[in-house]
Amino acid sequence: MNRHAIVSTRIGDLTLVASDNALAGVYFPHHWVKPAPEALGDRVAASDPVIAEASRQLDEYLAGERSSFDLPTVLRGDMFQRRVWSLLEDIPYGGTTSYGEIAERLGETAQAVGKAVGQNPLSIVVPCHRVVGKNGSLTGYAGGLKRKQFLLDLEEPAEVKAARLF
Repeated sequence: MNRHAIVSTRIGDLTLVASDNALAGVYFPHHWVKPAPEALGDRVAASDPVIAEASRQLDEYLAGERSSFDLPTVLRGDMFQRRVWSLLEDIPYGGTTSYGEIAERLGETAQAVGKAVGQNPLSIVVPCHRVVGKNGSLTGYAGGLKRKQFLLDLEEPAEVKAARLF
């Protein structure tokens, strides 16, 4: 049974959706692809055990204190979407890849990959923000490009940050 709560974070309010004992969704206020209201389930307190743990780990991540998530998750999508999302989970903290690189690995078009990335229900936890344009340019993000830049800056390795200072 799905349920949700809205939690405040340093990048704004996020809607966290739990399904049984797993996290099923992380959505921004103006998310491109939102679930139907009935898929969110009832609104519950942020003290719900699944939502509270997801919120705690997101807060740690956004404070730069965590580089990965240790949460039970459930991803609902078609076979192609799940293949794309699985590859997103393989992008290391502080790293990026392009839509084209993922498309090449899957034998698909960058546009098809972009659509699947845009439908990722677990933003941040399944790191779709680590996918950039072919020249490293920032392209669409369900949470907006400012949030995407914030997340990439947060994860940027210290040596890369230091090199930019000179």
